[in-house]
Amino acid sequence: MARILVVDDDIRMARMVETYLRSKNHQVTICTAALNVLDVIAKEQPDLMILDIAMPGMTGLELCRRLRAQPYEVHLPILFLSARGTTDDKIAGLEAGADDYLAKPFDLRELELRVEALLRRARPKGGQEEPDELRVGNLRLDKRTFKAYVDDREVQLTPVEYELLRYLMMRAGRVVSAEELLQDVWRYYPGTGDTAVVRVQIMNLRNKIERDRKAPEYIQTVYRHGYIVNA
Repeated sequence: MARILVVDDDIRMARMVETYLRSKNHQVTICTAALNVLDVIAKEQPDLMILDIAMPGMTGLELCRRLRAQPYEVHLPILFLSARGTTDDKIAGLEAGADDYLAKPFDLRELELRVEALLRRARPKGGQEEPDELRVGNLRLDKRTFKAYVDDREVQLTPVEYELLRYLMMRAGRVVSAEELLQDVWRYYPGTGDTAVVRVQIMNLRNKIERDRKAPEYIQTVYRHGYIVNA
């Protein structure tokens, strides 16, 4: 069971999402105005937020950027649920700091799968024989705090950025395709998902850990094959 905050000014849509997620044993709070969300988050302390983009007063994009700028909110998983479904819209949402993006109209079962995938990534993993810390050169990932360090400079990561970097560092020296990342990090079914999702999150990671994201030292692109963290 998780505490989920649904932020959408379309109350019928919000109620539909609430009813379905409650049937899956989640606690759901609805907020119809982005301007009130920071206070609601402080009170409810949600495990995940489902956020619309087009809202009066403050857009979902602006709210997402504000949340990601606050260190104590950077780890909150954010799923955009929006009628704006073009690739450019998805890229804008991911660049704003969202972990995933689902376009309306949507299947409720797909929403559930996206929610569960985000919650799994955000929760500490138990029973796995993995080191508490991963290192590649001067890049260090602390799996206890979900933070990265570059030359001892602390880097705050969103849940999907952390999982993406962990996945690549665990496979240092091996090329990982965008399709593999969509399946294993985003939990998409084979053949589904937009590789632009991977491309944007790789860009976000490079902006945080690379000295020059146009000449990356850590996460490199292998043309037509995928991405690699050199061991």
